[in-house]
Parts: sequence; C-alpha cells; structure tokens
Amino acid sequence: MNKLLFIAKKNYAEIILTILALLFSFWLMFHTFSYKEGQMLIASKAWSDFSSQIPLIRSFSFGLNFPPQYPLFAREPIHYHFLFYAFVGMLERANIPLDYALNIPSALGFSLLIVLIYTFANNLFHSKTTALLSILFFLFNGTLSFIYFFSKHPLSLNTPSEIISNAKFPSFGPYDAGLVSAFWNLNIYTNQRHLAASYAFAVLILLIFLFILPKLNNKRKSIAVIALGVSLGLFFYFHLAILLAATVSLFLLAIINKRLKEGLTIFVIAGIICFPQYLYLSHGSLAYSVKFHPGYLVANNLTFVSFFLHWIANLGLHIVLIPLGVFFSDKKQRFVFLAVLSIFIIGNLFQFSPEIAGNHKFINYFMLFGVMFTAYAILKLWTKEILPKPIIVSIVFFLIFSGIIDFFPVYNDKKGAILDYQRDPTVRWIIKNTKPDAVFLNSSYLYTPESLAGRKIMMGWPYFAWSAGYDVESRGKFIEQVFSLSEKKTACKFLSSQNIDYIRITNPPDPSFPKINQDLLAKFKRIYNDTNTQTVIYDVKENCRDT
Repeated sequence: MNKLLFIAKKNYAEIILTILALLFSFWLMFHTFSYKEGQMLIASKAWSDFSSQIPLIRSFSFGLNFPPQYPLFAREPIHYHFLFYAFVGMLERANIPLDYALNIPSALGFSLLIVLIYTFANNLFHSKTTALLSILFFLFNGTLSFIYFFSKHPLSLNTPSEIISNAKFPSFGPYDAGLVSAFWNLNIYTNQRHLAASYAFAVLILLIFLFILPKLNNKRKSIAVIALGVSLGLFFYFHLAILLAATVSLFLLAIINKRLKEGLTIFVIAGIICFPQYLYLSHGSLAYSVKFHPGYLVANNLTFVSFFLHWIANLGLHIVLIPLGVFFSDKKQRFVFLAVLSIFIIGNLFQFSPEIAGNHKFINYFMLFGVMFTAYAILKLWTKEILPKPIIVSIVFFLIFSGIIDFFPVYNDKKGAILDYQRDPTVRWIIKNTKPDAVFLNSSYLYTPESLAGRKIMMGWPYFAWSAGYDVESRGKFIEQVFSLSEKKTACKFLSSQNIDYIRITNPPDPSFPKINQDLLAKFKRIYNDTNTQTVIYDVKENCRDT
C-alpha cells in the first residue's frame, strides 16, 4: 500500500493527465455520436463520414463480410483500413450497443494518443513542462484561421460571445476558399474514429524503439523486436498511411542510430505478415498508384509563393518555433526530428490516393512531433530569458487561439437522427429475411436500409469508393444501364452477371441517382412493400428464375 502511495505521489501529474484525457475523450466521442430510442444521433459535421463508416461496421455486426469487401462497393476486395470498424462490429455483434461499441474504442484511442504524446515528449526532452505544452499545442491548433474568423466577425466587445456561439469553422480548405485546411481541428478525430488510435500506435512504436529497447537485455530485446515486427505487420489494415509513416520514421531512426540490424529484423517480420494482405488488396479494381505530385493542397497552383503562403497559414508560429526548437535540441532530438520531417516531405511530394487531401494524415503525423519542438522552444525562450515573459505568453496564446475558436463548432454542433432497425421496419425486415452476405442494387446513396442492416450495396456515395481507388465510373455506368432497361430478360442477365440478390427502390427516387425505368420494375414481383416509406424490395433470383 505504501509503495502504491509513493508511486501515486511521484506520478501525480501523469495520473491527473490520464484522468483528464479520458474524461475529455469520452465527452468528445459521445458528444458527436450517440444512440437514443432506436435512433442514431450523429453530429452534422460527422454526417458524411459516418454514412460510410456505419455500413462498414454493420457489415461485420449484422452482415457477413469475410473475406472483407467494401460494403458500399460490393463484390470487390476491400481497399479501406477496416480492422478498427471490424472490431466495433464484433462488439455490436456481442450485444454491446452501437454507441458504446464505437465510442469506447474511439475515446480510448484518443486518450491514449494524448498520454503517449506526453510520454514521448517527456522522454525526448526530459521535461514535463515541454510534454504538457505539447499536449496543449496538439489539442489547439496554431494555424492562422483566426484571421478568417475576424474577417467575418470584426473584433469588438462581442468577440468572446461570438467565439463561444460559433458553429462554423472559419477556414475549411480545400473545401472552401480558405488557405487553412480542414484537417487541424478535433473534427478529424471525431469523424475518422480510427485515426487517433493509429497515431497512438505509431508514437508507441517509436517510443519503444528509441527509449525502451536499448535498456533491455539481449533476450528481452529479441522478444521486443519480434513483437514490434508482428505489430507493424498486423497494422496493415488498421491504417495503411500511418503504417507507412511509422515504418519510414523507424527505418530512418534505425539508420541514424546505427541500429540497422534491429530495424531490418522488424521490417522483415512486418513484411512477411503484410505481404498476403497486400496481395488481397491488389486483387480487384484498384485504380490508383502512387504518383509524384508535389505541392499537397496547392499542387494545382504550385509556385514558391503559393507553397510558402499555404504553410504560413497552416503552421502559423510553428513555422518559426519548430526550427528554433531543433536549434536548441541535442543530437538525439535532432535525429528524431529528421526522421519525422521525412514524412512531412513525403506528404508534400507524393500522392497516395485519388484525393490529394488524404495526404493530411502524413502532415498531421509530422505535427504530433513538431509541436514537441515548438514546446521545447517555448521552454528555452522562457528559462533562458531570451524574450520578455509577456511576449512568450502572447506567443503561446497565438499558438492555441485558432484551436480555441475551432473547438466551439464541434461543441455547438447539432445532431441529426437516423432511424435504426428498432424503428425502421425496412431495416428490420432485411435483417430477418435476407442472408447476411446478400448484395442489393440500391436506389439511393446515404444511410440506405440495406446498409444499416449490414448488407452490401452495388455503390454508395461515389466519392467514398472513388477515394478508395475503386472503378466508380464503370460501376456507375452499369447501374445506369440496368435501371434504363425495359426488357426483364435483359435486366436479369445484367443483374445475374454481378450476382445481385435484391433490388431496393424507395420513392421518391434520390435525384442524384440514375433515373429508374418504372416500366421495367412493373414486370418484377415485389417481396416487400412498405407503403409508409414507399420502399419496395424485389428478389432477383425469384423474378429471374424463368427468364
């Protein structure tokens, strides 16, 4: 008991930090997604992302999705990182409510990331102050988006209340005209629920390699090296982009620290485990390969000036303070910086998916460590009294001001409701009357009843499948062609060629979906008809048996 009290007193700051991280993380995740009276309550800013994630989760909880396929693009091997959502699906299959199944792992991943940022910074710089500042700068971004806020809300006595009541991000590039990108605020972690856990894994890998492995004896070191290799290999389908970032960083650190033997062992083990996963991923309509595409979000208008202005707007004072922190650093600390800087460079030079904005994962990865060097620079400016303390306090304020403004659109976000199987008779009917691996030809894109029931559809919102590298154009033409046919026999031939089990039509039709020839559907016998929601389902095999 006395020993426990001693440990608690010695590590009281870390204990308090962990508790606060957990409390904040659970609030953040449940605030943006919850469940009440048979309805999913989804924050408006997460509405789009969740329309792809919920079907993925349900394909594992209510459906049958092995070998894994992308449920919004049926009959193709999955190209998306699915392990986190498969885990959530398994939790729901085990009768854990969906909001708990999703929010608990999300919150644990985010709180773990906060704690690991603190732990890594503390080990690297031997300073709890630096570690705590690192968390502050991680949670509240240092971009110049506050300039956009004041362009819409001029500075006045009402400014505090306008900040607190604000419900819109001041800049959301490249999706609006703002230079500051959409990927700096907490929204990326509430929307991409697997991202925080992925970053936590990457930080943990580097933490073990740099600070724990060298302290182990040969036997324990060998076991740890094998464990690192296996962990990296199994991470392939948890988050491929972060796996690449962690692997490159680890490889460079192994070279710089003259520990290439350990590094190579880790990479060989990881490669053996990754290889069959890569073979499965590459089998299908993967329509994208890595390209040299310099400029990141300004690639289409790349000049020295546009590139420089972009990063001034997005890094703010970090663009000066990170190099200053490196200047104050020792040799080992600079080695770490060089290793993670490589990921920033890669993110600015190459394109890994159809949407260049997806490279934000590399930029955010770099800034996990970049904020540590900013924090170290602030500490040195303070302790060496290089600048007057009021100026240093002002610098810290402007390093978090945009993040404070960006917090309130998340805090003030409203939720929309999606009826789930308890209250939606169509979803409930599909779960009870169709096979778990059934494929539907759908007539709408978002939150379709068959997707909520865990069944696969021919194509969800095209952006999702396109950004994952699928041949959306060909699939779209197929759907358009089927729905334009008038002859039942020809339609059955098309439907059978893609092994489609059911057709689901809801009126009025989705205006963004291909036009449906009602004369064709009149020739098909219905197996389900909900007059309240105007939803009709047709069994393809039953209707095409005699054609």
